[in-house]
Amino acid sequence: ARQTTHSFASDPPPATMADEFKAKGNAAFSAGNYTEAVEHFTSAIAADPTNHVFFSNRSAAHAALENFDDALDDAEKTVEIKPDWGKGYSRKGAALFGLRDYQLAIEAYEAGLAIDPENETLKSGLVDVKRAKSRASSGGMGGMGGGSDPLGGIGAMLSSPELYGKLAVDPVTRAYLSQPDFIAMLTDVQKNPDAFGKYMSDPRMMKVLTVALGVSMMSGEEASKSKMFGGDGDGDTASAPSAPRPPPKAATRAAPVPEPMEVEESGPRAAAQAEKEAGNAAYKAKDFDVALGHYDKAIALDPDDISYLTNKAAVNFEKKDYEACIKNCDDAVEKGRELRVDYKMVARAMTRKGNALVKMDKLEEGIAVYNKSLMEHRNADTLKRLNETEKLLKDNNFKAYLDPVKAEEARVKGNELFKESKFPEAVEQYTESLKRNPDDHKVYSNRAACYTKLTAFNEALKDAKSCIALDPTFVKGYTRKAHVEFFTKDYDKALETYQTGLKHDPENEELKDGLRRTMVEIQKGSTGQSSAEDMKERQARAMADPDIQAILQDPVMRQVLNDFSHDPKAAAEHQKNAGVMHKIQKLINAGIVQTK
Repeated sequence: ARQTTHSFASDPPPATMADEFKAKGNAAFSAGNYTEAVEHFTSAIAADPTNHVFFSNRSAAHAALENFDDALDDAEKTVEIKPDWGKGYSRKGAALFGLRDYQLAIEAYEAGLAIDPENETLKSGLVDVKRAKSRASSGGMGGMGGGSDPLGGIGAMLSSPELYGKLAVDPVTRAYLSQPDFIAMLTDVQKNPDAFGKYMSDPRMMKVLTVALGVSMMSGEEASKSKMFGGDGDGDTASAPSAPRPPPKAATRAAPVPEPMEVEESGPRAAAQAEKEAGNAAYKAKDFDVALGHYDKAIALDPDDISYLTNKAAVNFEKKDYEACIKNCDDAVEKGRELRVDYKMVARAMTRKGNALVKMDKLEEGIAVYNKSLMEHRNADTLKRLNETEKLLKDNNFKAYLDPVKAEEARVKGNELFKESKFPEAVEQYTESLKRNPDDHKVYSNRAACYTKLTAFNEALKDAKSCIALDPTFVKGYTRKAHVEFFTKDYDKALETYQTGLKHDPENEELKDGLRRTMVEIQKGSTGQSSAEDMKERQARAMADPDIQAILQDPVMRQVLNDFSHDPKAAAEHQKNAGVMHKIQKLINAGIVQTK
């Protein structure tokens, strides 16, 4: 047998060989040669079976080939080797998504987000699989395979937060990003994936689809010239796929878009991520200066990832260095616009800026920033903060306007105008007084008197009730309320109000006179002395009273009323029941029952 005679010193170390295989695999994957990519990643794993990235990349290649069982095996191995790495859960979720095991896919994405809550790939993957699960449960396939909406799955692919990065790299689609109508079209599809179908006739959208899928599609003209379709093509092999693809599987899977390789896993981005993780750990430990140092290093290594800036903003927010927090957020938004990053990340930076402005008591500016954030992405947390800040601003403005001295000045002016019978002007002054001091019960009483003179009885009644609520012992409040009830022929309630006021001041002549006049009107109504028009008005008002409605709807009281009309003996028994007679008297006072 032939023996190998080279020395061990001349062999490249396993790690170097593994990296070489990985680089070849990444190149093959980027070229769409997924089978070749699997082979290279397999060689890399053989050289270094402890590197989680190799299993992750091979999982992606398997997923691109729709070998989802193999993709799942590699994803689970990735998680096993490095359980604190969010990408492993993303691979697992994608594989389960491809197998249409939506619930387990959701659990995988959620497990990854528990480790890396800011991971946009995990977030978008979770949204996509939940959408697919919802469609499946409602009868649609949610993907290419059929159902009521076969294009919805393609539309969902175009919602990936990484799409803009892919389009910017491609020499053809890069030009599209400067075309407003294209951006509007793509935004519509991202917001509503089901809208993809109406844009299929636009060749730009079909080109975007090829970039999103990482495959090459031919136009109809190219297809007619291609030999594989029996055309007259010249047989140039350069146009053929670089590696044979397996035949398409039955169109029943909702295959997710393969995620990018960790091309720079050992380069600056990997180092930046390591700095970010170290910064996150320092942040959780409240070692803020150390955290800022790590985030600064991450930015230096990878200046195109705005999450490092938003993380710095979070640290400065906790340090109460709100000016620095705002600058970090502004830088993140500017950078995000330049790189066309996911609008959710831009919205997050804006919300964080709004939080800092609120802490600085710049509420109006904070509200404006929250509204801008919601225009980027309608987020429940941002909406809640906006509502809370608007309420806080309203409360602050209310408190800032309080001034007892100016309130008293307005009250005095109101009294003078009232004496001159200038009731509308008096109302304005009393209203100003209440804005300055809303706890002055006398002003409510005075304004109620104005409203009564103006026959604005609803407003007068409301003010009288506010007066009584602020000071239940102030008898003038009862006088105002009872007068309104008397004028509106609500004699039942007027009677009760006068009686309540007299409990506080038994010798009050105004209350006693009002009580006498009310009893006279009730007596007229119960004995048939009131006009038919007055009785009709009183009864209509009474029937709108919930207390009167409750009495009339009570089966027992209906029987009692029937007995009073037809059974004198039973009526005599009912008169011994104080509760029943109280209700009967209430109906008499309201004009519903007459005793003539």
